[in-house]
Amino acid sequence: MNTAILSVAIHSEHDTVTARQRARQIARLLGFDNQDQTRISTAVSEIARNAFNYAHGGRADYILEGRTAPQLFIVKISDTGAGIRGLDSILEGRYQSPTGMGLGIIGAKRLMDQFQIDSVPGQGTTIWLKKLLPKRVPVVSAAGLAAIAKALVEERPQNAYEELQHQNQELLTALEDIRTRQAELTRLNRELEDTNRGVVALYAELDEKADHLRRADELKSKFLSNMSHEFRSPLNSIMALSGLLINRSDGDLTEQQNQQVVYVRRAAQDLLELVNDLLDLAKVEAGKVEIRPLEFEIENLFAALRGMLRPLLINQSVDLIFEDATDLPAVYSDEGKVSQILRNFISNALKFTEVGEIRISAARLGESSIRFSVADTGIGIAPENIDLIFQDFGQVDNPIQKRVKGTGLGLPLSKKLSTILGGSVDVESRLGAGSTFTLDIPVRYREEVPEMVIEPPTVSFDPDKKVVLVVEDSPEMIMMYRSYLRDSGFEMMSAGTTREGEEILERVRPAAIILDVVLRSEDTWAFLARLKKDDRLKEIPVMVASTIEDQNKGFHLGADSYLLKPFEQPVLIQELCKLTGHLESTRVLIIDDLERDRYVLRQHLRSSQVSITEASGGLEGIRMATAARPDLIFLDLMMPDLTGFEVLDILKSDPAVAKIPVIITTSQVLSESDQQRLLPRTVVILGKGMLEQVDFPELLRCAAIERALPVKKLI
Repeated sequence: MNTAILSVAIHSEHDTVTARQRARQIARLLGFDNQDQTRISTAVSEIARNAFNYAHGGRADYILEGRTAPQLFIVKISDTGAGIRGLDSILEGRYQSPTGMGLGIIGAKRLMDQFQIDSVPGQGTTIWLKKLLPKRVPVVSAAGLAAIAKALVEERPQNAYEELQHQNQELLTALEDIRTRQAELTRLNRELEDTNRGVVALYAELDEKADHLRRADELKSKFLSNMSHEFRSPLNSIMALSGLLINRSDGDLTEQQNQQVVYVRRAAQDLLELVNDLLDLAKVEAGKVEIRPLEFEIENLFAALRGMLRPLLINQSVDLIFEDATDLPAVYSDEGKVSQILRNFISNALKFTEVGEIRISAARLGESSIRFSVADTGIGIAPENIDLIFQDFGQVDNPIQKRVKGTGLGLPLSKKLSTILGGSVDVESRLGAGSTFTLDIPVRYREEVPEMVIEPPTVSFDPDKKVVLVVEDSPEMIMMYRSYLRDSGFEMMSAGTTREGEEILERVRPAAIILDVVLRSEDTWAFLARLKKDDRLKEIPVMVASTIEDQNKGFHLGADSYLLKPFEQPVLIQELCKLTGHLESTRVLIIDDLERDRYVLRQHLRSSQVSITEASGGLEGIRMATAARPDLIFLDLMMPDLTGFEVLDILKSDPAVAKIPVIITTSQVLSESDQQRLLPRTVVILGKGMLEQVDFPELLRCAAIERALPVKKLI
């Protein structure tokens, strides 16, 4: 509801002064402060002057709107002139007038809280200037309005001279306020400059701290790398010796002794797992993780995981289910790292699921990604703990957690490995209702691979090496075979089609043939059948290497060996050795300063036809190798008198013993440079903690071919 306070007719220049004075008086009586009084009176003065100058007169009405807060003080100034042309351009600030009318309207609009204008050509203009009453001012009642009206009657308007004096006072007050603000701004600028100097000093200190942290991180990574041998060597010995005891290699144990050995082995395994996870994390953080992408089938990955993890399923109330993945495309990525991530997921699910199932599945995620899922019906994870489980050493406090202790590093490592593979990991979980861990990776790992061109068939080869004919049309697989067979006792000849293979066989008799059964829609099964029916060629062993799991058909047609892609280098070399080589009784020299490690290795070799001599140091080993000239040497790398590298340098520089095959046994994690240093001069590198998984008869058979197996880290 609007209540009129006062009206002022504008017919002369003096009236515009009166309109200004009354606006200031009413604003003061309504409770506005000095600055707002000046703003309101100035805005009214500008609009009243426009009404007089352009419309030759008008009217100013002073109004209070509202009976409750917030209340509005409104000054309505109207005229009956010709109206305002180009009003939109004036309000937008685009109008330029030599008389200044546009500036007056825009200035008044900026001074007030609300501004409204209505102008009709030929009918005049009405402008509403509105200002909200201050919040500190109580609501103006009818009695308050009566008091304001009475005060206006008693307080006469000033003349033009007095108004000019008042304006001068307002101007001086405004200038003083500006000076005060400028002084405050100068003080703030000085404080800001001091703050900036402090920030610069702080940044310098932070840079120094960051440099210290970088050096500390480098020292940590170097410490973990250098201490890996010190950590692993005794643990591997404990694992190996306890394995011999559990397997009853030297006689039976009592039930209590067996239980004690099992506890020892379990504790060593837990500690070794912690060491391995720490070293893997150190490699990731140091940027030294190497990605080895190969094409693999998800069904084959699931089959390997099924065989690897089923022995851990000791709770008969839990089912381990791998869903069918035969319809999914082959994935080009690092299968080992994908397997490592999924093993971590499944191992966690096995620990924290007491009843129900663990379901492993894979599905397409768009056109270019694959999602692996591991869903369990276990204890679940509270929402506030989701971030915790992906932090280093982060573990949720739970009764089951106390019973099945872990390292707290598996999930953080999985997350970092997934990022390196170009993917991500995630988890959805509800406390008491299970969890679902997911791994999303691209179907094809993105890396810059130089374009490969299959080389034309060639018959030029090293007469001292066994020739292997590879019938394969995939450039990536040709590159892989060439890498696998480099620096071995075999030399590769490639053929992209069966016709090219037949042309080579007309001129060369290879020691073995590796055949892919999917070659540009060719019937390679028929090629295999023709080979085995040809009297000239049927004695050549044929190894089928394919992604198609049809071993029965391959062996029925005469294949001597069948490998499913993808496969690792040792598997290929060992199969070729089995097909083409033969190992007779072997004289073995073990050079190792640790008696327990020599004992473990001797126990593993005793089932093979070998005679063993031992040396407890590098110098003694060199003397024994020079005197006895054994058929094979097992060499440790870390010894007090001479390192294995130095022993190897001395042996390979002596023509009398230079051709003796050397197998490295070590607990040390080798750098890339160390591997390259060993590459041309050793048969294989064996991790001491993995000796139980080594097929020693096959290894000895392959070692009969000098340098038959390039460096392969099995630690």
